Amino acid sequence: MRHYELTYIIASDVDEEAFNKALAQVQQWVEELGGRITETHRWGRRKLAYQIREYTEGHYVTQQLELPPQATKALERNLRLYVPIIRYLLVRADE
Repeated sequence: MRHYELTYIIASDVDEEAFNKALAQVQQWVEELGGRITETHRWGRRKLAYQIREYTEGHYVTQQLELPPQATKALERNLRLYVPIIRYLLVRADE
């Protein structure tokens, strides 16, 4: 298991219920791939540096996770296809 840091932006037009559903969905994907989320930091709603699709603001979330290296492609595929998430970045954390 390797340590990764996942940062993603959820669309600004989602309500609290949809926001929590998106967090739960990401957690479910990580667990299905044999990993686990160790920390979650909600940054809140912030202005984007540049417009993404029609959005100028978004809800930022950063999570520390442990995941098998071969599972990163499947997680990134799920994040890319999930509509509420407008941008993500998955990087390997220094050990």
